[in-house]
Amino acid sequence: MSARCQQSPVLAGSATLTALGALVLYLAKPSGYGKYSENLTPAAVRLPARAAWFLQELPSFAVPAGILAWQPGSLLGPPAAVLLGLFCAHYFHRTFVYSLLTRGRPFPVVFLFRGFVFCLGNGFLQGYYLVYCAEYPAEWYTDIRFSLGVFLFLLGMGINIHSDYILRQLRKPGEIIYRIPQGGLFTFVSGANFLGEIIEWIGYALASWSLPALAFAFFSLCFLGLRAFHHHRFYLKMFDDYPKSRRALIPFIF
Repeated sequence: MSARCQQSPVLAGSATLTALGALVLYLAKPSGYGKYSENLTPAAVRLPARAAWFLQELPSFAVPAGILAWQPGSLLGPPAAVLLGLFCAHYFHRTFVYSLLTRGRPFPVVFLFRGFVFCLGNGFLQGYYLVYCAEYPAEWYTDIRFSLGVFLFLLGMGINIHSDYILRQLRKPGEIIYRIPQGGLFTFVSGANFLGEIIEWIGYALASWSLPALAFAFFSLCFLGLRAFHHHRFYLKMFDDYPKSRRALIPFIF
């Protein structure tokens, strides 16, 4: 382990992520953005969805990318750099692609601030751990944990991006109406986009085999899983013809 590594912030950050995930499940309330923003925060100050998502997601890309760029040597060398590169790839897409394509509702500034702080902290935690604390053997690239983890990460990212594309096609520019999503994993679950991202972070945790990544995967499962549950319940109430065989998050199960 590097002499520059300080375990205290790593443990504190991981514990905070785990506690936040547990708190989300305990409260069991829908986050007040998207389709829930009108009911929960009717008088809240809002930003356009594209600007809000860009500002919120930016720290998760910029902070670890900055940590990575500050290091000497090749970015395609040690496993830790490749793993952090995967993390940055996800948030590059969320910051510079998803945010500029979204057709979501205006975003309450209070939730933007919370998301910004979370992304700043998590981006620093993942980047700091992988650059300064993680140590992987030379054969890590052939380890089943790395191979399977990267496969799951890429699979989940593909599901997430494809599901977001399906959701965007449900609305014409300027529309805020809701329609039933069809195709892809939406055939089986209401939260296909959330399922994809959960698979991503489970894969990331497996490939990096680290406490911060595991804590983030746990938080993502709690936060996005609960959001999928509320989306599913929303669709069932709104549409009488909503497919009764469709589950919230896990095909055929939940």
